[in-house]
Amino acid sequence: MEMTVQGKQIDVGDALREHVMDKLIDIDQKYFNHTTNATVTFSKEGHGSGVFKVNISFNVGKNIQIITEASEIDPYVAFDTASEKAAKRLRRYKRRLRDHHNRKEKDPDDELMKAKAYTLAQKAQEAVDEQDNDEDLHKDPAIIAEIQTHIEKMSVSEAVMRMELADQNAMMFRNAGSDKLSMVYIRKDGNIGWIEPDDQ
Repeated sequence: MEMTVQGKQIDVGDALREHVMDKLIDIDQKYFNHTTNATVTFSKEGHGSGVFKVNISFNVGKNIQIITEASEIDPYVAFDTASEKAAKRLRRYKRRLRDHHNRKEKDPDDELMKAKAYTLAQKAQEAVDEQDNDEDLHKDPAIIAEIQTHIEKMSVSEAVMRMELADQNAMMFRNAGSDKLSMVYIRKDGNIGWIEPDDQ
């Protein structure tokens, strides 16, 4: 497993780096043992707040990521909190991740649909929302990023697993059962919603 431990405008010392690497290796060996790489980023929140933020990103399979973060006054505690979240998710989906890995080794040809992903500027949308002029209300928010992406074919349960592992609020996928574009998302009540069009 390749590991990157870095700091944004802070120095990550050898002791903290070693603590991070030991813990990540332990988590990987205990729950999965197929992690290809992991990135841990430490940063400070605000100016002079003394709060450390840690972001952990594990790649545990083709297009499967576990992303967690935590903020604490102590960087060790922040990392331990974020890594425990990752371990908890791996525990929950351990069997399914291993089944997924074995399936991909037998059939490496994924069925992917090409798509474009856009990032819209939030400030542009907020400015539009504040306008009273009808003409201005219909302005589209500025597109600040456009990338090529793929929509994978998978079951609903796998889409839910991937969404939760990556700590996302929604995921679009091609339903393996119906071959239709579908989306799973986290509802306000905490339950999972699933959208699939009647006709495509």
